Amino acid sequence: MSKKRNGKPTVKMEKDFSRKIFKILSKDPNKLFNYKQIAAALELNDTKSRNEIIKELKYLASKEKIEEVERGKYRVISKADYIEGTIDMTSRKTAYFVSTELEDDVFIPTGNLNKALDGDKVKVYIYNRRRGRRPEGEVVEIIERAKTEFVGVIDIQKNFAFVSTANPKMYTDIFVPKNKLGNAENGDVVLVKIEDWPEKADSPFGEVLRVLGRPGEHNTEIHAILAEYGLPYDFPVDVEAYAQKIDTSIKEEEIANRRDMRKVLTFTIDPKDAKDFDDALSFQKLENGNYEVGIHIADVSYYLEEGTLLDEEAYSRATSVYLVDRVVPMLPEVLSNFACSLRPNEEKYTFSAVFELNEKAEVVNQWFGRTAIYSDQRFAYEEAQSVIETKGNTIPADVSLTGEEYQISNDIQEAILKLDDLAKIMRRKRMQHGAISFDKVEVKFNLNEEAEPIGVYFKVAKDANHLIEEFMLLANRKVAEFIGKQKPQKTFVYRIHDEPDEDKLINLQTVISKFGYSINFKSKDAISKSLNNLLAEVQGRKEQNLVDTLAIRTMSKAKYSTENIGHYGLAFDYYSHFTSPIRRYPDVMAHRLLQHYLDGGKSVDEEAYEEKCNHSSNMENLAANAERDSIKYMQVKYMLDHKDEEFLGVISGVTEWGIYVEIVSNKCEGMCRIREIKDDYYTFDEKQYALVGEVTHNLLQLGDEVYVKVKNADLVKKQLDFQFLGKKE
Repeated sequence: MSKKRNGKPTVKMEKDFSRKIFKILSKDPNKLFNYKQIAAALELNDTKSRNEIIKELKYLASKEKIEEVERGKYRVISKADYIEGTIDMTSRKTAYFVSTELEDDVFIPTGNLNKALDGDKVKVYIYNRRRGRRPEGEVVEIIERAKTEFVGVIDIQKNFAFVSTANPKMYTDIFVPKNKLGNAENGDVVLVKIEDWPEKADSPFGEVLRVLGRPGEHNTEIHAILAEYGLPYDFPVDVEAYAQKIDTSIKEEEIANRRDMRKVLTFTIDPKDAKDFDDALSFQKLENGNYEVGIHIADVSYYLEEGTLLDEEAYSRATSVYLVDRVVPMLPEVLSNFACSLRPNEEKYTFSAVFELNEKAEVVNQWFGRTAIYSDQRFAYEEAQSVIETKGNTIPADVSLTGEEYQISNDIQEAILKLDDLAKIMRRKRMQHGAISFDKVEVKFNLNEEAEPIGVYFKVAKDANHLIEEFMLLANRKVAEFIGKQKPQKTFVYRIHDEPDEDKLINLQTVISKFGYSINFKSKDAISKSLNNLLAEVQGRKEQNLVDTLAIRTMSKAKYSTENIGHYGLAFDYYSHFTSPIRRYPDVMAHRLLQHYLDGGKSVDEEAYEEKCNHSSNMENLAANAERDSIKYMQVKYMLDHKDEEFLGVISGVTEWGIYVEIVSNKCEGMCRIREIKDDYYTFDEKQYALVGEVTHNLLQLGDEVYVKVKNADLVKKQLDFQFLGKKE
């Protein structure tokens, strides 16, 4: 029923009517419409409605949204105002429209979303394009939904149900008819799929695909994180069966087709809890005084044949997902943890980049190709670090993988120390060339057998980590260079990273100036040097995590592409991903392409590979979001057990509704709401990034140290609310 006031339609109704007419014209911008055609499209045939349509057409023409081309025949004005792009929802039910055709994002009020959801690809009409007026837009067509599956809690009524999500960017709940509930019970966490959004309905209609469990239960929440991003948590039966049938035995006739490096000293260095070792280093001193270093990568493409069921599954996943309590692998375990894992004292097929380096760590010679290796020993980073620090060959019990002290051979000890020297030279050169040193502190959890967090610790990269990193970077760079410099040009999968966004750098400058730091904008080199200085200066200070996080946000996102623009953050003209094919599909593509070109093959279809690059980048982003959510979830879970404790934190964000505080001892972040800070009446001062007390003129600003206590911990929303106890004097 339509609402009426004094027998007249409401303004909202008239606006809706206008919008419907406008939408019909917009869908076919080149076609002329008369009132009869519009009435037919709207399924209206009474005289009153037809008169209403004529009136609305005149109104839209007066507003210059449409034009009367011939008497009584209309079309929308200027196709240039219709632009394709994506919707970026805010948490306040409004959105911004983002398009490569526009310099600035366009504001979309709630009433103009027309059923568009976050991330949807849409066509938008932009108005208020006159000077001094902020442009606004209206969604006229949804071209493609970003996602149709959502995770939420189901509320079952007598004849229907609603699913509401914890995602602040999802502004509507989802209506589920009684016959589409599956076996869901009231209050369950479910995965629901939107099937339809009828014209007159406030909410989309959906169907329950899967029940994930009860809210707050550990497995439910982890599965909910994966489902929210459309990530799987097990392999289909047929894919597992296919993988089990692969012959993973090592054959002498296959070794004969490869460079046999089984007798060269080889070892792996990985995290102590790693199960898949996809890279190993070999080392030998040459007669001319130089060093031969082999970077050996699991030859996944030997087992993963293109076009097979297993390959399609690996491509679809594109990456392994590392959650706090588990890994969701790209490849089934038979490959990831066994056949392709470079385990000690086992022969393996590898794809290698072998370099001859002199004392200055310069590459004198290089070779790429398939090899066979035998890993003599496996080290944890802590064990290799001990060798680097003590220069000895005793691994102490407290860092040993076995828990007992043991000796390593002189050969391995010398290899680790020489590789460390070479890595340090390479790292120094990289920094001199303008590479940026992001050694962001990683939050890790000690979990008990039920996967409950019982402790938090920070992972900091040391020399042993840098040693492996430098040689992986060398392999990735040299493989990309080897193909990228060939004439005629050949299609390849590059890892590219654009220069930072200047507006974001200016915002960073505003924040860091409060702590006495600055950025030099004189040139590209000056920017990267001052960013490095900034990251070095904040080491160990209370504002370190805040500054690290903000600095990373100024950076463009690295992604995969066939179009090489170099890698800004690493200061490389050519860069690829070659060293982790067990957990990243682009590395598998790089292996296949490298072999194809080594065999004299012609350049492959660039468009097809660009599509694969885009898919891989998108899946990488989803995996990163899921990983971030799993850390947030664990942090909230950890804080649930520490509700009565007082914590020292740093103000990491200031908004009109309160301050965000990050706890120093565990990096958990939560919100203190402005209305609950009781020692004064505070208002938000945008210029100072601060809350200002009306009476005392107290400032609560970025970087201030404050004491807080947990007030509320919401596992489903992964949010913490803190009680503000006061500033640190």
